[in-house]
Amino acid sequence: MRRGIAATALVASLALAATACGGDSGDKAAGGPVTITWWDTSDATNEAPTYKKLIEKFEAAHKDIKVTYQNVPFAEAEQKYKTAAQAGNAPDVLRADVGWTAGLARNQYLAPLDGTPAAKEIASFNQGLVEGAKVDGKLYGVPQVTDALALLYNKEVFAKAGVQPPKTWAELSAAAKTIKQKTGVDGIYLNPDSYFALPFLYGEGGAMVDTDTKKITVDDEPGKKAVQTVVDMIKSGVAVKPDYTDGYNNMQAAFKDGKVAMVINGPWSTADDLTGKAFKKKDNLGVSPVPAGSAGKAGTPTGGHNLVVYNGADAPHKDAAQKFVAFMTSAQSQEFAATETGVLPTRDDAYTIKVVADPIRAAFKNVLADSTARPAVAGVSDMFAEWTKQYVETLKGNTTVEKGLDTTADKWKTNINSLKEYSVD
Repeated sequence: MRRGIAATALVASLALAATACGGDSGDKAAGGPVTITWWDTSDATNEAPTYKKLIEKFEAAHKDIKVTYQNVPFAEAEQKYKTAAQAGNAPDVLRADVGWTAGLARNQYLAPLDGTPAAKEIASFNQGLVEGAKVDGKLYGVPQVTDALALLYNKEVFAKAGVQPPKTWAELSAAAKTIKQKTGVDGIYLNPDSYFALPFLYGEGGAMVDTDTKKITVDDEPGKKAVQTVVDMIKSGVAVKPDYTDGYNNMQAAFKDGKVAMVINGPWSTADDLTGKAFKKKDNLGVSPVPAGSAGKAGTPTGGHNLVVYNGADAPHKDAAQKFVAFMTSAQSQEFAATETGVLPTRDDAYTIKVVADPIRAAFKNVLADSTARPAVAGVSDMFAEWTKQYVETLKGNTTVEKGLDTTADKWKTNINSLKEYSVD
């Protein structure tokens, strides 16, 4: 997750760009429907089938537009899109992580959407998410889904151990030890990807950067306390030793199988969780806010995806793409996606009775209300990639917490264009 594309995949990305992007510039002139391409970065198993159903509905309502659907692995999509855009042949629509939008817009790969059909109902959206899709005051994406990290837990294991959802990391450590002693189940699996370190960082009152003072702050004292908490949890056995090459999938497998009692994850994971033997009974899956740090506050990052339109497309394709974005982000489409897959809507009017009737979605909606936006700087995904390298080495014990964070800050300043003018202590 949030890793750069491997060099060996660049050839494949160029081939994909050449064969699948931008539609056929002559389709309209030939009298046929305009064909647009959508790169969907959602989970191919749990989410993609729902979006394919929505495409069918869109095409039925828009006989003059056809959609070529391609599911592109999330970890590869940003670099593939950049490669395609540099070649002048990117897909008409991309499902972009909220952290990609600023960078793609500043590279002039994205078309502004203000005043277009895509943004016709933008007032109905969560305005915090809308602001996150803007660059220099212009809208470059329409929020499709949103998310926040929460503490997911196995209610049956908690009941057997006689513990309650912890409200602080100290309470979590105590609960994990009790769970292990009374049930034999491990307490928590922590994903070693740095994005999942944000609840610890925010819980200490820290931040990755301070955009007001233009300072890199991940290596300040709150950052050190945050990472040290994770290191101590793994060393003490409160958290199981993670797999450092495929941490996310191993975390999911352990939780679904009932081998660990807790994980930190988002709403996108719950459909997969419910396929596991530990959650044959849906109501066994508990959702609560992430615990608070020593600063006395709980913090979770706001995530999600925007639908963005390629700036290099011709007018007919841009128009068709904008209509497609409007349809896919409509209240009806968001309600459908939420009830089918468990994702969280970005529109206030999409939280219908049907959507919030599900206790998991209702719980995540409450978690989202107290979430913290990631820094609005270009290259956020590259920042996580750099941080994860050092974070993994720290968790392995190959470097100290302080050195790992100092190296992360230095790498950000050196390698991330948007941070070159930032200061580092």
